[in-house]
Amino acid sequence: MIRRLGVIAMNTPVEVDIYAHANSTNVNGSRMLNGLGGSADFLRNAKLSIMHAPSARPTKVDPTGISTIVPMASHVDQTEHDLDILVTDQGLADLRGLSPKERAREIINKCAHPDYQALLTDYLDRAEHYAKKHNCLHEPHMLKNAFKFHTNLAEKGTMKVDSWEPVD
Repeated sequence: MIRRLGVIAMNTPVEVDIYAHANSTNVNGSRMLNGLGGSADFLRNAKLSIMHAPSARPTKVDPTGISTIVPMASHVDQTEHDLDILVTDQGLADLRGLSPKERAREIINKCAHPDYQALLTDYLDRAEHYAKKHNCLHEPHMLKNAFKFHTNLAEKGTMKVDSWEPVD
């Protein structure tokens, strides 16, 4: 019935990773911000599912601050299969029909804050290089660096990392 009626589902995430996994409930993966309720069911069953959020939120030490787009979500409430469109103040990424790596580039280019685009692109490029060496190409990640935005925020009050850890 929902699909026949063409319901559009909208939700606001805490963060979305470069592959479109969304975290709607937890800060840094373990501090509950709010309950999930039925948002996952609502998004999954909608004709069109949209998530909207600011590209970044300021902190006391960084006017750009916290990036909504991160290399890897610290908690996943909605998978990449549930999200059709991501909208931030930087733009709109239509993710329908895209492969994981295409989604990542679309999200970075259209939705990430300009202060974070180069860092996210560099992470993705390095992750793809690492994944090719280890034959794991579906959604490339470097676990050693995947949560560096989060750890840098906890240690320095900003998600802007100086450099990525070298990986073999």
